[in-house]
Parts: sequence; structure tokens; C-alpha cells
Amino acid sequence: MPTGSTLRLGVNIDHVATLRNARGGEIPDPLRAAQLAEAAGADGITAHLREDRRHIVDADIERLMAALSVPLNFEMAATDEMLQIARRHRPHAACLVPEKREERTTEGGLDVAGDETRLARTVALLRDAGCRVSLFIAADRAQVEAAQRTGAEVIELHTGGFCDAHAEGRREDRHRELDGLREMAGYAASLGLEVHAGHGLGYDTVEPIAALPEISELNIGHFLIGEAVFRGLGPAIAEMRRLMDAARA
Repeated sequence: MPTGSTLRLGVNIDHVATLRNARGGEIPDPLRAAQLAEAAGADGITAHLREDRRHIVDADIERLMAALSVPLNFEMAATDEMLQIARRHRPHAACLVPEKREERTTEGGLDVAGDETRLARTVALLRDAGCRVSLFIAADRAQVEAAQRTGAEVIELHTGGFCDAHAEGRREDRHRELDGLREMAGYAASLGLEVHAGHGLGYDTVEPIAALPEISELNIGHFLIGEAVFRGLGPAIAEMRRLMDAARA
């Protein structure tokens, strides 16, 4: 992706559903959040249908698919159940992520190198359904190479380590994490992969990632939903969009 080109923003609306489910009922509505995000400049909407349905539920996916005019990025574990759901709905994109029942949020990237045969089968079936498939991985050469061999068109680099190091004031680790992301973004692009990034990004961490020229999309959710409590979802997204555009320019 050439320097200066537009960087896409995918807004993850999972935690609107978390808030809804905390009390039950229909408020706040993830679809309304997705529509507000679209109006505020989001280029796509991300939703993770977890196996335990702790936030997004099946009906949310159906409503999002029916109502959105921007692409839906369907985050999913590589299970037979999720594969059937994805093949039925045929979202624009499917992002395969690791999933553990006990985790609060996605921890780390997929071990593509250790599960390449199974993941390649899942990728092939999703692509056959018309989905653009991405794999959520750490910035690791072996994982990038394995992802390319599965036939996936896209990787999403896990930025959580970089964000954690920044939040904890570990400057050397922050620099090392950023260097690794930079190197693997360039390497993945050289292999013909489209490169996305996400996890833990906020206003104080987005600019160094957005400035990496090979990255074409950032997916950001929890921070934006939290910031929306104080300034509203539209303004929260508009500020993120401004910072991304400034970094890319």
C-alpha cells in the first residue's frame, strides 16, 4: 500500500452488545451503533460472534447483514459451527481469531504454523463462499509465512503487545514491538498479503501504527465504545479518523 493512501477504519461494535447483555433487553442496540459508526466515517463494521455468545448473538449478525451498506467483517473461531454460520451469511470478510472461553478478550494471535492444515481447509471453504479471509496473527515471520500458505488474502497483525508496553511505560518493549510490526507488515506485503492491524489501539497509540505504509486497515472497538460514553460515538470515531489520516499523510 503506497505511502499517503487512505487507511480504512473498521469499527468493532461487540461491546455495545456487552452492555446490552449486562441487563438484558434490546438497549443499547449494536445495529444502531453500527449505523452511527458508518455515518461518522467508518469504512466497515467488525463483529465477533463468540462460541459462548457473550456479546454479539446470532440475531445481531442477521440484522447487520440486512441493514449495513458498508462491509461486515465477521470475526470467528475456526470451528464447524462458525464456518456454517459464515457460509450461510456470506459476509464481505471473515477474520479467523483464536478463542478461549475463559479469556476476557482475544489473547494473542492464531498459531497458524501449528494448525496450518486445518486452517487452510477453513480458509478454502470461506473463500468458496465469497468471503475475503484474514488471519489474526502475531508479528512473527513463521506465522506470516504459514498464513500466506493457507491461501488467506489478508493478515491482521495483533497490536496488543505494543499497546500494553505503551500503557505500562515500557519504552524499550514499545520500540521493539513497533519494530516487529513494521518489519512483518513489510514482509507480509512482499508476499502479496494485504495487511490489517488491531487490538488495544486508542488515541495515544494509533498514530505509529497508522503511519506504517503497508497497513491498509485498522480495526478498533473497545476504546471507541468506551470513549463514546464521554463524547458520543460519532465524535469519538471522527477523532480517531483524524488521527489516522494525519499519521498517514
